[in-house]
Amino acid sequence: MSCTKIDPALHQERKPDWIKVRLPSNPVFFSTKALISDLRLHTVCEEAQCPNRWECWSQGTATFMIAGERCTRACGFCAVTTAKPFPLEADEPQRVAQAVSRMKLKHVVVTAVARDDLKDGGARHFAETIEAIRQAEPEIVIEVLTPDFHAKEECLQMIAQARPHVFNHNIETVERLTPLVRSRAKYRVSMEVLRRMKEISPSVVTKSGIMLGLGETEPEILQAMDDLREVGVQVLTMGQYLRPSPQHLPVVAYIHPDTFNLYGELARGKGFDHVSSGPLVRSSYHAGDYHPVAR
Repeated sequence: MSCTKIDPALHQERKPDWIKVRLPSNPVFFSTKALISDLRLHTVCEEAQCPNRWECWSQGTATFMIAGERCTRACGFCAVTTAKPFPLEADEPQRVAQAVSRMKLKHVVVTAVARDDLKDGGARHFAETIEAIRQAEPEIVIEVLTPDFHAKEECLQMIAQARPHVFNHNIETVERLTPLVRSRAKYRVSMEVLRRMKEISPSVVTKSGIMLGLGETEPEILQAMDDLREVGVQVLTMGQYLRPSPQHLPVVAYIHPDTFNLYGELARGKGFDHVSSGPLVRSSYHAGDYHPVAR
């Protein structure tokens, strides 16, 4: 699930006690921020104002967002800017690889905005970034979090041939709410993307995420889990939707941590290899806790 930011204007909105955002205190956080700025990189941590960025950056980790900070879609939950994108930067893969080396990462996540303006949706740029990281750090675990590429076979082949260890594509919500939540995206297309990637590259770990609190019902959540297992998804993340601004979809419900724990247990019972479920869980949160290479 993609990160969503908490707008300062909404701080007066009453939220449950378990929705808390940590403030930065570790100097590693600030050195990471300076490094990313120095290399002219974008992170989903900043672009989406992820509530966990203080914790993750203080641990020396980050999720890099390639292909610019402008998205061609306008999803109802997402804080990333929707606008005409700039051209791709040819040296960006090398800059990401340099940052990975300087941060001494063991597990890196690479994501991107939707680039429907490009014939390949940015798939080749993903592949070049994977290859640059692997050349710089041969032992690192590489995870990608991609848009749907409209399920184009040639795009998925490009990603598979670059051999990421983990392929993540988020369904974000249940099937009924997809037209409301995800602009120009379709639930069944996302399922096809996950199914095809597993067929193309059986060794890759497939992963997906769901936001809760948008009005979904328990049977719909369980059905989404079943649908993901049917297409071979092994890793699942579930977290609370937080409204980015008054212009975005409202929070219908704040889900109690006990309920997240219950859904986590139910997901594990359905056969997922690894499940992260909690109010502030996001796609990349503690991504390194799952070790696909050792598996």
